[in-house]
Amino acid sequence: MNQTVLHSLRARALVAGILGALAACVLVPCAQLILKIQIGISQFAPAAIGIYLVVVAADLVIRRLRPSWALSSADMIVAYCMILIATLMSSRGLMDRLMPTLVMSNYLNRPEYKWDELVFPHVPNWWVAFNPQDTATQDVSRYYYESLPVGEPLPWSTWLRPLAAWYVFAAALFAAWMCLASIFRRQWVDAEKLTFPLVELPLELSREQTRGRFFRSRLMWMGFAIPAVVFTINGLNKIYPIIPELGLQNNLNSLLVNRPWRDIAFTTIYLSFAAIGFGYFLPTQLLFSLWFFFWFARLEDIVISAFGGSVEAMPMYPTRVHIGYQVMGAYLVLCLYLVRAAWPHLRRVFRRAFLGDPSVDDSNELLSHRRAVFGLIAATAGAIVWLCAGGMSTWLAMLEVCVYLFVVSLVMARSVSEAGMMMCETSFRPLDVVRTFRPLHSLSPRNLTLLAFPDSVFVRDLRGNLFSPFLDALKIADGVHLRKRALFSAMVVAMGIAFVGAAVVHLYIPYTEGMLKLYQYGSGNATMLLRHSVAQIQVADNYDVRLPINFAIGIVLTLFLSIMRARFWWWPFYPIGYALCGSWTMIVFWFPLTLAWIIKTLLLRYAGMDAYRKGRPFFLGMILGEFFMAVLWTILCTATRQEAPFFPWP
Repeated sequence: MNQTVLHSLRARALVAGILGALAACVLVPCAQLILKIQIGISQFAPAAIGIYLVVVAADLVIRRLRPSWALSSADMIVAYCMILIATLMSSRGLMDRLMPTLVMSNYLNRPEYKWDELVFPHVPNWWVAFNPQDTATQDVSRYYYESLPVGEPLPWSTWLRPLAAWYVFAAALFAAWMCLASIFRRQWVDAEKLTFPLVELPLELSREQTRGRFFRSRLMWMGFAIPAVVFTINGLNKIYPIIPELGLQNNLNSLLVNRPWRDIAFTTIYLSFAAIGFGYFLPTQLLFSLWFFFWFARLEDIVISAFGGSVEAMPMYPTRVHIGYQVMGAYLVLCLYLVRAAWPHLRRVFRRAFLGDPSVDDSNELLSHRRAVFGLIAATAGAIVWLCAGGMSTWLAMLEVCVYLFVVSLVMARSVSEAGMMMCETSFRPLDVVRTFRPLHSLSPRNLTLLAFPDSVFVRDLRGNLFSPFLDALKIADGVHLRKRALFSAMVVAMGIAFVGAAVVHLYIPYTEGMLKLYQYGSGNATMLLRHSVAQIQVADNYDVRLPINFAIGIVLTLFLSIMRARFWWWPFYPIGYALCGSWTMIVFWFPLTLAWIIKTLLLRYAGMDAYRKGRPFFLGMILGEFFMAVLWTILCTATRQEAPFFPWP
């Protein structure tokens, strides 16, 4: 029997990946902070695709001039994975939220907030870039927000200690995700054969044998032309207002003014051509589930309001309390379901890890099963110890880390691998698990204060989460016959570059421009979480018996959906659709996914599978066109300091 030859990591792939990662560390902060274009927040980041296209173009030129220097398909994928990791870390995956969190509370402190007595006594010196014992606004914070005076040097040394400390915590989380990706890869890729829609385009661009055919495809260029024309017009509108703008957003809440309709959660239409393209590669039943449960959640809002019930907002999330706690129950069931479905595989992993069973082959995994299992244990323990060293109670640190890693992150990774979600967002925090069973004021002021920091940097907003890119990398490696162990070194190098390069740029821009003039999401996110913690310290909240009831409803409904989905192939409702119903992800993408469902359903019913296959280049072209225009306008507007057009993935 012929065995496929697997490619190893080559120096030229590493060089291409390093150059691309460095470009991402500069391009992404400039786009997001200065231009306010979010080209690095999604799991399939436009910036990564734009930089990867430059690598593809450079390789085509090199292939003509010096064929021996050209990159193979495996080299291209190594470079893409490194670029994607650096892109996400330069954005919402780390730097976007880390930097403001370390100075925000000092600069925004006001006497009426009483942070001097409620917050700063509980903050460790090594967690922030300022001295929490000195309540005055310090230069490190003031200059970050207002820019440096002429001739004043940037305070690099002041940032070294807090950044080094937070990098330890980040490295523990990233290592845990890498170990989880190695453990679950075979189950999700080989056994369950999940579709991994986000790998379609980079895989198509990497293959030498199909790349030329792809770029010569008329269908691809037709799909490319639609977003290219739309965003060209919208970009010109910012320069020449006489040119009309093509609207890509419409808020439906403004049309609903009477009760009970006005009480539905935030509902808007965003028209993303890239999201339609990704939706094309999803199963029709899954597409149906995603938009159905989005409206199912809104129907709950309407029914509760119609019967005189209170429809309250979920703290920190754009959904309602009853949906947030139902989603929490859904996540718990999905987590247990994923473990139960993978249990035969996990038993083999554990046999190899603990007993050294030679019958279990782990030679082509990212990590050996032993290293993955023990690495996961060590990384989880390290993250818990880090929080405890900051002063958090041990039980709360364990809850925070374990819920984040083994419930939220696992389900979010599944939503990307199975449902092709371009963004990772949930509807609850680990702190909300505590609130299900006891009022939050029962936690100590120290615990509530400390939770605001890791929640701001990692937990509340999961866009840019590295778990799903690790899994995508392992999936895409199969498509180019790349040895998975080769990816480990490349991933570590990419993370190292982003830890340094992205940090430099994320400090340089605010200190030269002034954060007050830049994109305020990171600072606003940290402020919102800290104020919520302070409110819980100041005001004793009453225990709400509705929370465990909604939690139980979520458990029961998800159990029912999971059982029906497992037993009956015709059952159209995926439990993952219910779990995502209240998320920002579905608020942004429900409409394009509905369009994708209509298009794919009609195409398969009336034209057949052959027509579906032939249509692939058109929808890949829509993805490429939207992302290419995002990067193009980023470069043009950075150079000219012109306002950029709106892109429909806020």
